[in-house]
Amino acid sequence: MLNGFKDFILRGNVISMAIGLAVGSAFTAVVTGFSKAFITPLIGLATGSVGDFSEASFSIQGTVFPYGLAIAAVIAFVITAAVLYFLIVVPMTKIQAKFAKEEAKDPKAEKRDCPRCFTEIPAIASRCAHCTSEVEPVALGLEKIPAPVGR
Repeated sequence: MLNGFKDFILRGNVISMAIGLAVGSAFTAVVTGFSKAFITPLIGLATGSVGDFSEASFSIQGTVFPYGLAIAAVIAFVITAAVLYFLIVVPMTKIQAKFAKEEAKDPKAEKRDCPRCFTEIPAIASRCAHCTSEVEPVALGLEKIPAPVGR
């Protein structure tokens, strides 16, 4: 039983996920600190609040609603999402597209109807499998067939 647990923990994807979570939480702390130190005070100055915008609140019948905390959290989220998207997702997508290989298409995947019995046959077929009539192969299908090796 403990061997199964050990195998699960030592799998590469579990360790990678743990490292990703640790880096993500550290990155979130950096972005939150940046937004509290620079962005939130700038918004506070722009809206007329002096000092820390995250301490803005209103009260109704003695109940305090600290709406500044919610706005600061939204700002930190938007900054985190934008940085992750523009610095990680966009470049990785471009790199993956650059190295992605075009999949070879199966020449048998294209179909057409037999002119004699009207059953569906591969476009590259020279004989119908149903009525055994000889048919002319479609030239487009023939171009996709790889050349025989060793001839």
